[in-house]
Amino acid sequence: MALGFCPFNSTRLASLPFPSENALKTSKNPLYMSTASLKLLCVRASASNSASKARFVARRKESVSVRQLKRPLIEYMRLPASQYSVLDAERIERIDDNTFRCYVYRFKFFNFEVCPVLLVRVEEQPNGCCIKLLSCKLDGSPIVVAQNDKFDASMVNQISCDANRSGSLVQELTSDAVIEVSIEVPFAFSPIPLGMIESTGTQVLEQILRLMLPRFMAQVSFLE
Repeated sequence: MALGFCPFNSTRLASLPFPSENALKTSKNPLYMSTASLKLLCVRASASNSASKARFVARRKESVSVRQLKRPLIEYMRLPASQYSVLDAERIERIDDNTFRCYVYRFKFFNFEVCPVLLVRVEEQPNGCCIKLLSCKLDGSPIVVAQNDKFDASMVNQISCDANRSGSLVQELTSDAVIEVSIEVPFAFSPIPLGMIESTGTQVLEQILRLMLPRFMAQVSFLE
């Protein structure tokens, strides 16, 4: 089986329906602060035991029909990760037989540049494999890098096919992904209701999955 990587479309991510700076800048809005002030407060804010935490969770399932070749699809799905091919060597680096480092394409989030670097492990399973996130590091704008010690992330992507249809000419390949992020709310955002922060963060994860999974499934290929 070959591993591919799906490029994020920075334009589409940047167009998420979040309030713009101009929209927030009104005389009646006590929460408005300049971009410079926001950066300064976020960088200087120190973590404390009483800091609020926001939790974002998103899940999405995608399926694609695959025409079976000479060998049944289930046989390819049972290959050990050590036999995987890497389709995008610039974005995926093999660490060992089962571990890969993935460099996600840069995208804009609230005018800040974000580039996640994921360390994932592939675990073989009877009907496919499971890709699990081991760690996530944020590169990009300084304010983004400063959040690396203030968040936890987990991801599980279950890839499987129906073993009961192994005799069929067309098989269905399914990817079921769940992402969860827990982050300390920066001091600059403390006046904003926690529910609003969590709702916005969940929208971000859902948008990422809507872009990521179809492209990932389109890039999955199998050797004949």
